[in-house]
Amino acid sequence: MLRWIKTSANFYFAIKITASLFVLQQHHLTVSQTVLVVPKRSESPNPSMTEDTTYVPRPVSSVDACTNTDPPYECCPWLRRLCPCPPRGLLATIITKVSMAAVLFGVVWSITEKECLPGGNLFGIVTLFICSVAGGKLFGRIHFPNMPPLPPLLGMLLAGFILRNIPVVTDAVYIDVRWSASLRNIALGVILVKAGLELDERALKKLKTVCLRLSMFPLTCEATTTAVVSYLILGLPWVWGFILGFVLGAVSPAVVVPSMLLLHKEGYGLEQGIPTLLMAACSIDDIIAITCFTTCLGIAFATGTVWVNILRGPLEVLGGAATGVALGYFLRYFPNRDQGNLVLKRSFLVLGLAVFALFGSNVAGIPGAGGLCTLVLTFVAAIGWGKAPVEEVVEKFWHVFQPLLFGLIGAEVIITSLEVTTVFLGIAALFIALTVRLIVTFVVVLRAGFNLKEKVFIALAWMPKATVQAAIGSTALDMARSKNDLELQRYGMDVLTVAVLSILITAPIGALLISLLGPRLLQKPKNPEWEEYPFLCSLLALLLTDILYESLPYIQYYSILSRLFTKTICYDLSECLGINI
Repeated sequence: MLRWIKTSANFYFAIKITASLFVLQQHHLTVSQTVLVVPKRSESPNPSMTEDTTYVPRPVSSVDACTNTDPPYECCPWLRRLCPCPPRGLLATIITKVSMAAVLFGVVWSITEKECLPGGNLFGIVTLFICSVAGGKLFGRIHFPNMPPLPPLLGMLLAGFILRNIPVVTDAVYIDVRWSASLRNIALGVILVKAGLELDERALKKLKTVCLRLSMFPLTCEATTTAVVSYLILGLPWVWGFILGFVLGAVSPAVVVPSMLLLHKEGYGLEQGIPTLLMAACSIDDIIAITCFTTCLGIAFATGTVWVNILRGPLEVLGGAATGVALGYFLRYFPNRDQGNLVLKRSFLVLGLAVFALFGSNVAGIPGAGGLCTLVLTFVAAIGWGKAPVEEVVEKFWHVFQPLLFGLIGAEVIITSLEVTTVFLGIAALFIALTVRLIVTFVVVLRAGFNLKEKVFIALAWMPKATVQAAIGSTALDMARSKNDLELQRYGMDVLTVAVLSILITAPIGALLISLLGPRLLQKPKNPEWEEYPFLCSLLALLLTDILYESLPYIQYYSILSRLFTKTICYDLSECLGINI
């Protein structure tokens, strides 16, 4: 009997142990502990068996991974999350990019040595590029209530200006004059290609007379006014007054074209062709200004006969246009459509020819022909093979060269080279000339089919100056220094000072005015292709209404919702078509 009781007790305790293990699994106890129920005999007068629950450590080797879902204990979990080993996520990305930059710097340094160290050209260009990108991003994020964001080029100009005029930084961020001029010319070629791709053939045919008037009369009137005012105020000779006038008279495509492209992308002024008009007239305006400037410069320094210098301007314009047409027709057929990588080859050729035209015209002694040649060849080629695919490639190049262009233009402004007297007199001459230019521009577009707001916008958009002034502002001073003539050097310094002031004043103000006033003074197109057929649009809307009213109510339990849905579609359709149903 006693043996039977002892066997039953052992069986009972075995069942309890099994149940305890089940409880362990259900209640997620620690892996290293097991509930064990041990029989305990009571010491009371009536002895009986009681249960005592204890926790017995389990052997580590017998732990089953399926018996616990709790994560193991970690020391300093925040440190492991912050710096995992091996690194992952953002930390791994940062380490990878820093390593790539270090390897690239090591390779370039091993090839160029001092050029990529502080004081070298490569170091200065990279630093200027990074600061210009940062300045553009910063200004692009500045938003005022009920106003569009500030144009990024303002931040790029300011970044170049700051780097140039801080004494310690200026010595480290040094860029050779030839490197700077070459990079500006390459960037100018990219933006002229971009402008040529954006030109609208139909709008250009419609506004060709306005384009010629806009590119000629404001320029000549401003140059003449500047010559008279500089003769009376600054004491410049008449020839040098016209040199200064044609330096100031050129509109900057580096400011006007990007601002117009943004408005073109948003659809402002497309119906009237205003972006196309300003971009086309801007290039012609610069060609006339540069050719007249070189003509006056030749007369001032007597490098040839007067008639040769006078005839050089029209010859440069005709030569640049003819060369551009020939190269544009060449690009229409070569590469042909059967070749692979067609877009890449066309992009390479059009960009390469643009840069070659700008540099080659300077080498040939006809600097006024390069810009017009670039614009014409791009426009003629784009008519034949379309714009969109090549335009995407050019856009990527522009994202790289835009910070370089405006940063280098800002770096041309040196405060120490400015004289106080010349500064105030130059500002007065500049504002007088700009006032005349605004009035003449407004008068030129009076009979061009624009409303009052559009005329005001065109007059204000025809004011910014940057690229041409930075490119040719110091040319007269350089030639005067080569002659070792102190009086001519003083004239050249006055021209450079006023050119620098025109960049500082008109480039940011003009870009800001275009960005802020464009959406307010220009109109968006109102579906012109549908407005030509109002009767067909109304008939189409009514047919769709009947079809939807007949079909949707048959859907069970959704008849009311279907009618609301039908009305919404019809109202949206009528609003899209610009008609009343």
